Amino acid sequence: MNVLEVSSLEKKYREKLAVKNVSFQLKQGRCTALLGPNGAGKTTTLNMLAGLITPTNGSISSSGASKDIRQLIGYLPQYPSFFEWMSGKEFLTFSGEIAGLTRKTSQNRCEELLELVGLLEGKNRRIGQYSGGMKQRLGIAQALIHQPKLLILDEPVSALDPFGRREVLELLKKLKKETTILFSTHILNDAEQVCEDVLFLHGGELIEEGPLVEVKERHQTPRLNLYFNEDSEKYKPYLLQKDWVHHLVAEGNRLSFEVSELDRDRARIFSMISEKHWGVTRLETSEQSLEELFMEVIKK
Repeated sequence: MNVLEVSSLEKKYREKLAVKNVSFQLKQGRCTALLGPNGAGKTTTLNMLAGLITPTNGSISSSGASKDIRQLIGYLPQYPSFFEWMSGKEFLTFSGEIAGLTRKTSQNRCEELLELVGLLEGKNRRIGQYSGGMKQRLGIAQALIHQPKLLILDEPVSALDPFGRREVLELLKKLKKETTILFSTHILNDAEQVCEDVLFLHGGELIEEGPLVEVKERHQTPRLNLYFNEDSEKYKPYLLQKDWVHHLVAEGNRLSFEVSELDRDRARIFSMISEKHWGVTRLETSEQSLEELFMEVIKK
């Protein structure tokens, strides 16, 4: 079941087309990462989905019964604002009432969410005393206050230090068990830890999409790491002669390289090791990171 369906979405600012003919579906219960460099059109796309700006062309629809799609969505912008003189508890209760909850329902929901995002102990502190990671977790709680079917987060970890980033990523791992999530990021390694599906956005265009596992299968280049009991540099010339070895890199006692066909070429490596009596301690396969994969897709 699709929570959201986006068809031929476009946004034009004067003569500049910021988002170009973007179409995709968000499946219920999945965590999807909208990936791309700064300026790719990620924030513009999310703002259209959240109803903050009107598309120039295209449509956004949901399988939900609500006529106003915004009722189905919880949204956290890249730079959220808070009433810093309020406590976390006061802010969440206030947010719930704005969303149409009764005061009692809002208070009960507030306690549940503060526990979920790990802010129960700090609920009576002023928001101005919160760390960056605490504010971001409070923002996520605010986006969840009305129990939306879809949680949309714009660059939720980009402005955080490593500790705050880890806190938020761990929270997203918990949340994706309970709700559908779409979040944007230009830090692709963070997305790899959390998401099941990916959308690659570049220059305002959607250039690849699908389950992360399937996207990797479509674009992954087989890679081998060969470890020696001495410096690996002396072994480079032997492998450079082979037309099935590509992008060879020597680092200390390791040679890392791509091959044309994994099973066939791994067998060839074993034969070379045996024939030349190389002092190899380990041979392993490795995957490209999501960032490397994204760069490969852009080149194509």
